[in-house]
Amino acid sequence: MKIAFYGSSILSSYWNGAATYYRGIVRALSGLGHEVTFLEPDAFGRQERRDIDPPAWCRVVVWQPDAQGLEMAVAHAAQADVVIKASGVGVHDDELLDRVMTAARPDALRLFWDVDAPATLHAMATGGERVLAAALPGLDAVLTYGGGPGVVADYTGAGARACLPVYNAVDLDTHHPVAPDPRFAADLAFLGNRLPDRETRVRRFFLEPAAAAPGCRMILGGAGWVQDELPQNVRAIGHVGTADHNAFNVTPRMVLNVNRDSMAERGFSPPTRIFEAAAAGACLITDHWPGIETFFEPGREILVAGDGRDVLAMLGQVMPERAADIGARARARIVQDHTYDRRGREVDQILRRLSDRKARERAA
Repeated sequence: MKIAFYGSSILSSYWNGAATYYRGIVRALSGLGHEVTFLEPDAFGRQERRDIDPPAWCRVVVWQPDAQGLEMAVAHAAQADVVIKASGVGVHDDELLDRVMTAARPDALRLFWDVDAPATLHAMATGGERVLAAALPGLDAVLTYGGGPGVVADYTGAGARACLPVYNAVDLDTHHPVAPDPRFAADLAFLGNRLPDRETRVRRFFLEPAAAAPGCRMILGGAGWVQDELPQNVRAIGHVGTADHNAFNVTPRMVLNVNRDSMAERGFSPPTRIFEAAAAGACLITDHWPGIETFFEPGREILVAGDGRDVLAMLGQVMPERAADIGARARARIVQDHTYDRRGREVDQILRRLSDRKARERAA
C-alpha cells in the first residue's frame, strides 16, 4: 500500500520523543512492501538537529509551515491508499487533520495515530480537540502509541469506529549492547526532557534520591535542565542524540524511567526509552504504572519503584553483578516480544483488515 504519514519528525528526535517510534514502525512496514511517504514540517529547529539522514526505507517530505507548504503537504494525501495523521505534528494540527482526510480518495483508509493518547483524551474531555472529536466517526480507526483498555474504551466512547493500540518496541539493528563510554559512567542515569507534567515525578524519583546519596554519581540527560538547580552529584549533559543512546543506556550501573503524570496514571504506555534501554542490556528501574507486567516481569526483568525511597534502596542494594543479570533478562524479553519487526507485522495485519472491511462496506 502507498501510505502518506503526517507526523512531527522522523529525521530528528529533538523535542520529539516519537522519532524512534516512527522510524521503527515505518522501517518495518517498508520491509513488508509498503511504500511510505513521511511528511514533517520544518519547525522547532528539528531540521538543524537531525539524528539521521533521509533513509532508504521511506520517502521524507519536509514542508514549510506556511500556506503554500501546507497545500503541498496535503496534496500527497490524494495519492495514497492509506492516509495517517499523527497527533502532535506541532503546526497546523487541526487544519492538517481536516484537509488531509478531505483530500483522501474515497477508497483510502483514513487513520488518526495518537502518540500521546492520555493527553489527547484529557483535552477532548475538557472541551478541547474539537476538530478531532468531530472527525472520529468518519475515520476508519484510531491507532495509539499505547494506552491499554482505558484508552480503547474512551476513544470508542468518543465515537471512534475502532481504537487499536500499537505499543512501543525497538529496532535491534540500531539499539543493542555496545562498549561502555566513560562520558556516561554513573550509578544511575535518567534521560528525559524537562516537561511540566513530569518534573515533579523526576524530582521525587531521581533528584531527591540523588541528594540523599551524595556518594553516588548521577547523570541527567535531556533538554531544559539547569545544572545550578541540581544536587552536586548530578551532572546534566543536555540533549542526547539517538546515536549515543546505546552507550548512555549500557554504561551506568542502572537506568531510570520516569513517566509523565498522564502516562503513569493511564498505564499500558511504556515509553520508547524503556525498550531502547532494555535492548542495550540496561538494568532498568521504572516508576510504577498499570500494565507493566504485560511487557516485563517485575523484579526479574525490570525493577519497579513506588517512590524515591525505593530508588534509594536499589542504589544501595543492586550491585553490578545483579544489575547485569537483570539487564540480560530484559534484553532477552525484548528480542522475544518487543521488536519493531513484530509491531510492523501487527500494523500490516491491521491495515489489511481495515482495507477488507472498507471494501465490503463500499460494495454493500
